[in-house]
Amino acid sequence: MNWKDRITIDPEKRGGKPCIRGFRMTVYDVLEYLASGMSEEEILRDFPDLTSEDIRACLAFAADRERKLVSIPPS
Repeated sequence: MNWKDRITIDPEKRGGKPCIRGFRMTVYDVLEYLASGMSEEEILRDFPDLTSEDIRACLAFAADRERKLVSIPPS
């Protein structure tokens, strides 16, 4: 999954937070819904403009960001 095809960052929208396909829905919003226990089906039902691919792009974006975090060596 290439999240770059679906996740956009525009300083004029939502303060530059990563959004899905230019909508006002942020990656953070989708991740919060998933973390709170909502299923993919529930999210898609509540937000009909979203697709399964959008949700996977959010997860791929988060995984990519996590991979790029700097590790702090043990002291």
